[in-house]
Amino acid sequence: MGTHLMDLALPHAGSLIQSVDWVAIAPPLIAAAAALLVLLADLLLPEARKRLLGPLTVLGLVGSLVALLPLTGRTRSTFCFPGAGCSYTADHFALAFQLLALGGALIAALLSLSTVADDRLPAGEYWFLLLSSAAGAALLPAARDLATLVVALEVVSLPSFALVALKRDARGGEAALKFFLSSVTATAVMLLGVGFLYAATGSLQLDAVAHGLTQLPGRLKPLAEAGAMLALVGFAFKVAAVPFHFWVPDTYAGAPIPVAGYLSVVGKAAGFAGLALVTSIGLRPYGHTWGLLLAVLAAVTMTAGNTAALRQRSDSAQGAVRLLAWSSVAQAGYLLVPLAAAGYAGTPHPLGATLAYALIYGLVNLGAFGVAALVARTSPANRLDDYRGLFARNRGAALALAFFLLCLAGLPPGVVGLFGKVVVFQAAVNAGLGWLAVIMAVNVVIALYYYLLWLAKLFAPGQAVEPTRAPAPLAATLGLTAAGAVVLSVAPQLVLQVVSGSLF
Repeated sequence: MGTHLMDLALPHAGSLIQSVDWVAIAPPLIAAAAALLVLLADLLLPEARKRLLGPLTVLGLVGSLVALLPLTGRTRSTFCFPGAGCSYTADHFALAFQLLALGGALIAALLSLSTVADDRLPAGEYWFLLLSSAAGAALLPAARDLATLVVALEVVSLPSFALVALKRDARGGEAALKFFLSSVTATAVMLLGVGFLYAATGSLQLDAVAHGLTQLPGRLKPLAEAGAMLALVGFAFKVAAVPFHFWVPDTYAGAPIPVAGYLSVVGKAAGFAGLALVTSIGLRPYGHTWGLLLAVLAAVTMTAGNTAALRQRSDSAQGAVRLLAWSSVAQAGYLLVPLAAAGYAGTPHPLGATLAYALIYGLVNLGAFGVAALVARTSPANRLDDYRGLFARNRGAALALAFFLLCLAGLPPGVVGLFGKVVVFQAAVNAGLGWLAVIMAVNVVIALYYYLLWLAKLFAPGQAVEPTRAPAPLAATLGLTAAGAVVLSVAPQLVLQVVSGSLF
């Protein structure tokens, strides 16, 4: 009798008790645990020993990356519900984006080791916020329901607002405020869209949302279409697509340079991962519609980014960082092309091109921000003119930046950048988006001008000044990123093989 009453009270009591796959969730969990450990250490350690917080952060991110190795064999899922799917899935897609997010956060942390000390940033807060944001970026690619996606995206974003403002000057405060207000607005719009999708389909699981969209009664279709549009608007802000890109140059220029590099790679990777999951899985039945929308966004975004970069003056303050900011907007346009192709093709296969290009872009872009951080040590204004004659002052840094710029431009010997653009171009052509491929080709040619103009400054004769030496952590990080770019240029198949595999 008692058992019968219990069954009536909890008809699926057994389904509420499940084991957690700790191996599957280890990468974001280790980053989150390291964040808490850094916060606790900041409270307990004396001031003289707080310099250990940086190496502790690096160690935590290395541990998160190592935790990816046991997940390479097969897909693992956890937090599953009978008949409703799983909320966390570690598949090929998730692992590749987690590699990008955690690897990018590790490089940003290495770049920050000298910046935190030089700019007298509060070490405990800085490292805690960086690790917290990285944990969210590692969680997001494995999320398979809208609620987890939104929470993970906010875990990426909220610490980033504080990281931008940590310089505690007028420019940093203004940059953080613009970033915060625009991000909160985009999140509100996205949450409204998620609410509409839930009301129309009755589920937050991405697979269930896709199934529900195919069986909607006529009166609910406008609600679902409005929800899909609003959700895409929120993610478009996160990836800095036009017209939701206006916060990028001011935010990057006002933030500490490693934070700007982090936002340009890890923050963007999180946004693209969420956008790919929502469109390719949740909104799969509307593929042709969002495919056309993303194609138009891609064309406008790459054109606006490159056009604004062309107008960047060489004598303006923070000109180098602003040029990289506008370049990142243009690169976001290129990264949107395979997503649009996936909508037209009706298959997630083109997403591999976005992933491969994002891995290439992340490595070389963080390297370029690393050189910007080095130049800012002696030239705080960080104008493009400050790079004139850099080869005479620091040959290693000048050669590294030259190689990074060639990779971003897609010119030899930066072969990996060229291959990345070819793969994206091919995805557009194969999906029947020939007009978008033409616009992309024109934009690639436009971008050559400002990349090569900056490169020429590195080897131009400049004023006779003392050679500049990089601190050991910064020099090691520049060497690591440059070596990685060279290896990928010699063996581009290491990253381009992502294109040929199945992501889901």
